[in-house]
Amino acid sequence: MAKKTEVLDSKCPNCGSRITFDPTSNKWICKFCGSSFTLEEIQKHKNASSEEKNQAIDEANVDDYDDYISYNCKNCGAEIITDAQTTATFCVYCGNTAILRNKLSGKFTPSRIIPFKKTQDDATAAFLKLSKGRPLVPKNFTDQKNIEKIRGIYIPFWFHTFKVSGELDFRGETYTHWTVGDTHYTKTKVYNIEREGSVLFESVPADGSTRFDDALMNTIQPYDYKDLVPYNHAYLSGFLAERFDVESEKTRPVLEKDVIDNTRSLFKGSASKYTIKRITNDTIATEEYKKEYVLLPVYMVNVKYMGKMHTFAMNGQTGEFIGDIPVDRKKAVIIAVILFLSLFAIFTLAMYINAKLGGAV
Repeated sequence: MAKKTEVLDSKCPNCGSRITFDPTSNKWICKFCGSSFTLEEIQKHKNASSEEKNQAIDEANVDDYDDYISYNCKNCGAEIITDAQTTATFCVYCGNTAILRNKLSGKFTPSRIIPFKKTQDDATAAFLKLSKGRPLVPKNFTDQKNIEKIRGIYIPFWFHTFKVSGELDFRGETYTHWTVGDTHYTKTKVYNIEREGSVLFESVPADGSTRFDDALMNTIQPYDYKDLVPYNHAYLSGFLAERFDVESEKTRPVLEKDVIDNTRSLFKGSASKYTIKRITNDTIATEEYKKEYVLLPVYMVNVKYMGKMHTFAMNGQTGEFIGDIPVDRKKAVIIAVILFLSLFAIFTLAMYINAKLGGAV
């Protein structure tokens, strides 16, 4: 018997049409019949449905290579090809959402997810506002026609939690300076200081995908983790998703060094009155550690301008929007010339007034 690879498409319980997650209402919307559903309602309907109604793809119809996977859309029959890291995708012909369950199984199953709160329209509006307060942005850069694609994507992140403990001993020195006549005096006091304790660093994030620039992902943070909910594949409906291709252990060392350094700085900072602090004993280390795999919402905005592609990212929860903004060289030259002429005029006027006042005296 051929192995089954299950593809989950969120269907409207009323009419069977495709439903997508709406970040504004936090519900799933059917654009065909106008119905809306909560997650609980979708789960109730799914539990009441028989297994035969779940879509499945025979292994014979799936070509899973190292880099790509192809499958046939059950809605229109088109063959869809996606890469090995994609866990949710769209049929480019009928728009049907497909969530590849086998891509989210085992170690690739996230524990929690922050659902999208911002919409694609919010991402478009944020891009169109880029020119405000930025005189060097090219005049036509923020035209909507330049937008090549806006994609709402769930990005894989590792959350690392460290409990850092230890003892830090150091020598603190203070200096007092005074002068008597031509003689300068310095009085040095030396203190032995001990600090001991534990610091908990919770949910320190690390990008789990090589496909997205780490600097870009770090800049759109922070996220508000109070919106984290248990993972449910229904949240992927209407969006794309990536699975991690960077193991947690590869992201741990740098973060672990940072939290240990922060703990050391915290201990030293508690003795702020000392001018110089020389460490004599340091046993600070990670005492406890745990990791968690989560998905965080991001809108990727690709803009083509003057033959070059510019990538922007927007935090799908907070709306923080950043990216590669080009500079209009002509505007930069004009502004530089105007600034130079203005400064030159001010300098000339100042020299003229100074000469007049000097002559009057």
